[in-house]
Amino acid sequence: MKLVLVGLAAILQIATGAVIGIDDAPSGMGQDDPTIFEQEGVKMHVSFAENTQGAFRVPLFLRDGQDPESKRKERLERSRRMKSFAEKPPSPSDSAATLTNVRDYYYYGYIDIGNPPQKFSVVFDTGSSNIWVPGAACPSSACVEHRRFNNTSSQTFMGTGKKIQIQYGTGFIAGDVGLDTVKVTSAVMLRNQSFAVTNLEDRTFELPRSQFDGLFGLGFTGGSEGGVKAPVDTMVEQNILKEPLFGVKLFRSSEKSNGEITFGSYDKSYSNKLSWIDVYGDYFWATTMEGIYYGDEPTNYLYGADKINSLGGSLTPQEKARASRKALLDTGSSLLYGDAFTLAAMSTRIGADVLSGEIPCSAVPNLKPFRFVLGGKSFYMNPNEYIYHDEASGVCEVQWMPVSEYLWVLGIPFLQSHYTVYNIKDHKIGLAKMAH
Repeated sequence: MKLVLVGLAAILQIATGAVIGIDDAPSGMGQDDPTIFEQEGVKMHVSFAENTQGAFRVPLFLRDGQDPESKRKERLERSRRMKSFAEKPPSPSDSAATLTNVRDYYYYGYIDIGNPPQKFSVVFDTGSSNIWVPGAACPSSACVEHRRFNNTSSQTFMGTGKKIQIQYGTGFIAGDVGLDTVKVTSAVMLRNQSFAVTNLEDRTFELPRSQFDGLFGLGFTGGSEGGVKAPVDTMVEQNILKEPLFGVKLFRSSEKSNGEITFGSYDKSYSNKLSWIDVYGDYFWATTMEGIYYGDEPTNYLYGADKINSLGGSLTPQEKARASRKALLDTGSSLLYGDAFTLAAMSTRIGADVLSGEIPCSAVPNLKPFRFVLGGKSFYMNPNEYIYHDEASGVCEVQWMPVSEYLWVLGIPFLQSHYTVYNIKDHKIGLAKMAH
């Protein structure tokens, strides 16, 4: 029997942050938060709130979903067979970057860096703000197994003399910061964009677990490591986009399509369906989270939310937003992440095992949707969207894992359920139920 909530290896840590410090919480709230875990796969990062004390550790994982022996055999077999992990890059439209879905664990697309261009596969990640790719001089196995950037071959590369290191709970990358042309699509070309060329990578990024070369962060400059300019801010400053936004579609592996990011425009068929919510802070695509409800029941399962909501009359809108729970929409995370109290209550309500997350597959057709209240508006996940059915093993399991009380991460399962539009200039997110 596989352990979902406690038996996962930390494959890739995407940079996120805490959204509120203990000292910022209303009196009596969060002073003794037992849901701040000291687990592997954690990374200390910035706080969304100003002048906060004590940022929280947030563990993020990419789901593997197999027992250790099966994973070992799969790694050996795949390493023998895999001569080249990347399929031939598709030809994107002028504004769209096509994404490849790897078993609903993560999605990757392609970018070009330098002149003449050097091609890399990257995870387009709304939960981080840096671009990095392996360097030609990097001796790490993770680098050698992937495409590597040769700065001496690019006529437009400029070194900055700055070094960068991003520390993960189970590993890290380190490298040098440079400037060069980064081409995302034929219509989206960033000039003098900052990015990191790694000279050291942890085994976290080795094949076959990481079938991508690097990361392309879609967060804001405030969330970048090393203070470098985030690519989305470069896009707006250089007036590259027709509109200062991008739209994301992520399809499930069981569907014919994979995924797509459209820069400077979005699918207009969703125009009248989008619900717009405010982004909280200047770091990543986070918003306030007011509640989680099951079906049409009145119980709010979001731990501590009722206490915050009850203070609504005595708090200004700014104070209420500051005190509320936060949720990060993250294209680089495989699951939903939240506090243990809420997730245990949700699992219990639907009859799933609290520790393993498993639930009889026969029970899934009788389950009801969960309703997430974000920015004061409701968004739904149906049972087949929050329950993962592993057809190989015949096991059904919830698609969530516990982290901190204050930060929720709505990863791939939630984003597969919703078409999302990210307005860079106005700091707003539009969501609509995905048409499958």
